[in-house]
Amino acid sequence: MDPCPFVRLVVGNLALKSSGSSNPPLTSCYCKIKLKNLATQIADVAYCVDGYVNQVTDQVQACFNFKKSEFDKLIEKSNGLKIEVFSGRKRNPVCGFGSGKLIGVVSIGLDSKVIDDAGNRGLVVVQNGWVSVNDRSSKKPVQLHLNVWVEPDPRFVFEFDGEPECSPQVFQVNGNIRQAVFTCKFGFRGSGDDRKERKGWSVTIHDLSGSPVAMASMVTPFVPSNGTNGVSKSNPGAWLILRPGYNTWKPWGRLEAWRESTHASSRARDSIGYRFELLPDAATPGLDPITLSNSTISSKHGGKFTIDIGNGGSPMTTPTGSFDSGSGCGSDIWSGSWTHVMYQGFVMSSKVAGSKAEVEIGVQQVTCTEDAAAFVALAAAVDLSVDACQSFSKKLRKELRHDGE
Repeated sequence: MDPCPFVRLVVGNLALKSSGSSNPPLTSCYCKIKLKNLATQIADVAYCVDGYVNQVTDQVQACFNFKKSEFDKLIEKSNGLKIEVFSGRKRNPVCGFGSGKLIGVVSIGLDSKVIDDAGNRGLVVVQNGWVSVNDRSSKKPVQLHLNVWVEPDPRFVFEFDGEPECSPQVFQVNGNIRQAVFTCKFGFRGSGDDRKERKGWSVTIHDLSGSPVAMASMVTPFVPSNGTNGVSKSNPGAWLILRPGYNTWKPWGRLEAWRESTHASSRARDSIGYRFELLPDAATPGLDPITLSNSTISSKHGGKFTIDIGNGGSPMTTPTGSFDSGSGCGSDIWSGSWTHVMYQGFVMSSKVAGSKAEVEIGVQQVTCTEDAAAFVALAAAVDLSVDACQSFSKKLRKELRHDGE
């Protein structure tokens, strides 16, 4: 089956410069990047002054991803991309709100022809270069450098036909067409008191011939920390995501999950923290595990687990639905890493804690059935981690209990 058409709108290479000043400003700067009805994305901006070397860094500061049909509808009703430029601190460490002063606003128009061109010709540049931020008659006119482009981002979409613990089928979806491609088998290993620990869960992904093609196996029990009813970050539960090897299973990734601290804000207390590491092939010495995703999702309402590595090889994590370039985008730690070669560009997005959880996988990450199955197994593990991190004062659903009662 063909992949679904998706579109990626990217904003990058942000920098500011002003005239009429001989010294660099002492304050920091940031941008709020907005697109109609979508979460605002926030990014730091470098400041250059006339007479100084202009170092516009090559990095992605914001990214919006859509099904093409959704993007077409958005463009019809939207006035385009809006970028608000501020001087000052991006985020107040105490209350969490920005403390900057608005310098000006830049609007970038979008139209359906741009989207169609992206689908037909690949990457299309919408804006490239310097634009005025405030009134040119100002004593200190300010300009913003930015690149905005639209590119096709085709993805394979898979849908669980039920909760992972109910051993559902998994369908590949394209528009109104649904085709069964995998089956899931949930199981327990060993036994234990579910009031004290949750352990031994596993999900095995089978292809339509019945052959196992991926597995998620709970390797570290989820247990409450001392004096609490929750799994702590200092002692998280963990899964191994496994792929078939020569007559054995080979570790591919490791997922850790925990309940956010009760000393955090009320919003954080309702969140599940997670970290996913990609494990190097044991046959290749000298390579360390690489963290591909590190964020939170709501324990009540679920959310999206996302792996998104920009073209610069940097993870674009979205802890609260907004993009923060300080969280890793453009970080030198990713430059030249082995994941940059293997996992460049979009990797995966999965809706978590839903009766019909969906998994989106970038086509560049799928070269065989086992590739897709590994991401499906990872999505199942993330979904089950929400249950595993549930307060131990609550009783699990019968499908998740060893006694089955």
